[in-house]
Amino acid sequence: MDFDFTPYFKRYETLLKLADQAFQRVSKEYPENVKCRSGCSDCCHALFDLTLIEALYINQKFNQKYQGPEREALLEKANKLDRQIARIKRQAGRDLQNGKSEKEILGEIARMRVPCPLLNDQELCDLYEFRPITCRFYGIPTAIGGAGHTCGLSGFEAGRSYPTVNLDRIHQELQQITAELVRDMGSKFIKLSDLLVPLSMALVTLFDAEFLGIDYKVDGDGENNVK
Repeated sequence: MDFDFTPYFKRYETLLKLADQAFQRVSKEYPENVKCRSGCSDCCHALFDLTLIEALYINQKFNQKYQGPEREALLEKANKLDRQIARIKRQAGRDLQNGKSEKEILGEIARMRVPCPLLNDQELCDLYEFRPITCRFYGIPTAIGGAGHTCGLSGFEAGRSYPTVNLDRIHQELQQITAELVRDMGSKFIKLSDLLVPLSMALVTLFDAEFLGIDYKVDGDGENNVK
């Protein structure tokens, strides 16, 4: 596929740098409250979804870094976890239809301990330098929909005021990059910019022209090429 994702990935990487800077500022100002350290994997058991730009970026970095048996082993682990997450989401859908509130459902999901497929036996991330933006904020105060959140292992106290990252604004930025990407690709899937997927699916998915809804032709050599 000939489409150049580089400009969109650079914009995404700018957000990653801002996230790292925000984390460092809070860590420096509140060193006794931020408990993050190598080997702590609490954040690696949280369920969350990625926007398309994040999924494409992580998919590319994963495929660039891993080849052969090591890659296949990670993909097998991701496949198993993806099926588990799909079951959790189906149950959440049934609970919602049966009258359970969205807040209650999200609370139950938040308490589930589902390990990230990139978490290795040493409790370290196998793609740490390219980890999602959500992972980079874990451990400092954040807010989603006006509700504050922080890591349960941190030293931040309920009821006190701390610098807080507005994740709604971050997600808006991610969706804006994604929407422009989908527009510029000329995708026939107008809802593609709203796609949200777990990291496990981002690893195992083949983001080719067919998946992205880009017109392509098959050359005589059998290769798919964007028109």
